[in-house]
Amino acid sequence: MKKAKAVLALEDGKVFEGWAFGAGGEQTGEVVFNTSMTGYQEVLTDPSYKGQIVTMTYPLIGNTGVNEEDLESAHPQVEGFVVKESCPFPSNWRSAETLNDYLKRCKIVGIEGIDTRALTKHIRTAGAMRGIISTEDLDPSSLIDKARKSPRMEGSDWVRAVTCGEPYDWGEGEKKYRVAAMDFGMKHNIIRHLASRGCRVTVVPAHTRADEILALKPDGIFLSNGPGDPAALPHLIETVREVLGKKPIFGICLGHQLLGLAMGGRTYKLKFGHRGANQPVKNLRNGKVEITVQNHGFCVDLDSLPAAQVEITHINLNDQSLEGMRHRWLPVFSVQYHPEASAGPHDSAYLFDEFITLMEKHSKE
Repeated sequence: MKKAKAVLALEDGKVFEGWAFGAGGEQTGEVVFNTSMTGYQEVLTDPSYKGQIVTMTYPLIGNTGVNEEDLESAHPQVEGFVVKESCPFPSNWRSAETLNDYLKRCKIVGIEGIDTRALTKHIRTAGAMRGIISTEDLDPSSLIDKARKSPRMEGSDWVRAVTCGEPYDWGEGEKKYRVAAMDFGMKHNIIRHLASRGCRVTVVPAHTRADEILALKPDGIFLSNGPGDPAALPHLIETVREVLGKKPIFGICLGHQLLGLAMGGRTYKLKFGHRGANQPVKNLRNGKVEITVQNHGFCVDLDSLPAAQVEITHINLNDQSLEGMRHRWLPVFSVQYHPEASAGPHDSAYLFDEFITLMEKHSKE
């Protein structure tokens, strides 16, 4: 069967021609790359990718098809998907449909057949930037203009597009702890980790007020991952600031960044971000190196945090950026990466145990 043409154009004028897969149409987004060799289904459904067109650096994607168990949210969250080659004949006993059929059913525009290595090297040099995938308008100059007019990640509230509409509970039967989880775009496996450790998790929308969260009488508060620029969310920063010191707090990804801002720090945009399941992080408290799952384009400036209040606990070994912190006397800690490891290595699952220990200790005080 003859494939339809597709074009990926970047705002700086770089253009890649390939073939359409998934849904036809046209979609803009910030073009980024992910270095994971597996876990494309978890990548597609991670709400932290809202507003972004994701390029997979591993050349063959779709080998194991798509199943119902590995979704990290109800549907794909990426704006578009870029691969070197999409596998048309997956082989896995759990596979329910092909990647192509899944993207088509979920109306996600994809492009394959381009040089993803060249695209990745370009982004590493020039930085992540706005782009557009189209199977309709194939004129490079027109597409470049559309990319330049599309929304930026900086200064925009992307959380509103991915947070839950109403509070809901996860975890059946008697549970030892109750956790209020602020949903900035939370992955399902985070809730699974908490539930498996004896937590009844009440997930609340991102805009929930601090007094409403505390009225749930939680044993701890979890600040989830999510998309976009943390500095563009002053209402969420204020909410985090209001619950500081009231209950044990564990934050990851966007939750970590909001916590850093609430404690007086600053954030900045990374040139091309950290996205993949192979990011080395050093735990400064024990000297061990963890291989971590990451997905973020912004970072807390470690030099901006008040040293008298905040201890730096984890550092990225690739660029020495901040990966973890802990308040020196309040029951509060956070990491930039994704310890729920879906998909990816499980080196950092101990952080959920530390949260349980913190809630246990605080309940006795």
